[in-house]
Amino acid sequence: MDHSKHVPLQPEEMTASMVEGANVYGPEDNHIGDVSELHGTGPTSKVIVDVGGFLGIGAKPVALDVSRLNFMRDENGKVHATTMMTKDELKSLPEHPKS
Repeated sequence: MDHSKHVPLQPEEMTASMVEGANVYGPEDNHIGDVSELHGTGPTSKVIVDVGGFLGIGAKPVALDVSRLNFMRDENGKVHATTMMTKDELKSLPEHPKS
């Protein structure tokens, strides 16, 4: 997927309803997780990414600073994110407790 043609989300657009469920792609452009929650607003917010598992079963929720993800819309308007972190790096983070 060529993310260079996708439109970055502006900070004021970053709402839970906008980003929850978004696919997260790693440095090799492979799907490495999905956003399950957004805590807070602005540059200090945290994003909970479910990583691993199969069809949502057995996934590990981990918390990332929103600055670790680049949220954007594709040509169809679907929101997704990219990160320089690998799936293994995400899996090595502490598990975030379910809210």
